[in-house]
Amino acid sequence: SEAISILDPMMAKMLIASEKYKCSEEIVSIAAMLSVNSAIFYRPKDKIIHADTARKNFFALGGDHLMLLNVYKQWADSDFSTQWCYENFIQYRSMKRARDVREQLVGLMQRVEMDIVSNPTETINIRKAITSGYFYHIARLSKGGNYKTVKHNQTVMIHPNSSLFEELPRWIIYHELVFTTKEFMRQVSEIESKWLLEVAPHYYKPRELEDSTNKKMPKTIGKSRAELGEN
Repeated sequence: SEAISILDPMMAKMLIASEKYKCSEEIVSIAAMLSVNSAIFYRPKDKIIHADTARKNFFALGGDHLMLLNVYKQWADSDFSTQWCYENFIQYRSMKRARDVREQLVGLMQRVEMDIVSNPTETINIRKAITSGYFYHIARLSKGGNYKTVKHNQTVMIHPNSSLFEELPRWIIYHELVFTTKEFMRQVSEIESKWLLEVAPHYYKPRELEDSTNKKMPKTIGKSRAELGEN
């Protein structure tokens, strides 16, 4: 089935971790949206400003994964309306596919007797579950203001369509890399480096996760822990 074919090992690990972090309802929606990731918003040439404004209305503190969750939840609240998609410059066919994939994933999770629970306000737990699956896909802000992947020191950039494009958080997780003129990270969220020691201690060593950025960086570069939602 389509659900099984999209279940790459990282996505499967994210879904399994969602039970531990008690946010499986949210993670299964995010997984379904990631399966159609590039085809959700559209920008008609004559309505670019309207389309961009509509997209920004879905932005969420924490990044693109939570934005995708917002889109799915609001569409579900509209009773899966085609009109809602039209008004928000969202591709109805992509959303319908995400809904189908979500139903199949929920079926898979029920078959293996996973608890499907909702915890929409625990956005840190949601991002920890994502990090549990995609811990290979980590980049950090370097002193020069560029992002480098942690393990391979490869220079990568946040995709211009990302809700974090102008934010520059210190540590980020991405769903995939796409190469156009440069190596771009798509579907990006902000994380705390210490989460990596919690979810992947076999893969990361503490010294790899020491902050390489200047502590006195401008406010727009590298957000504080308070802004991330931690005390």
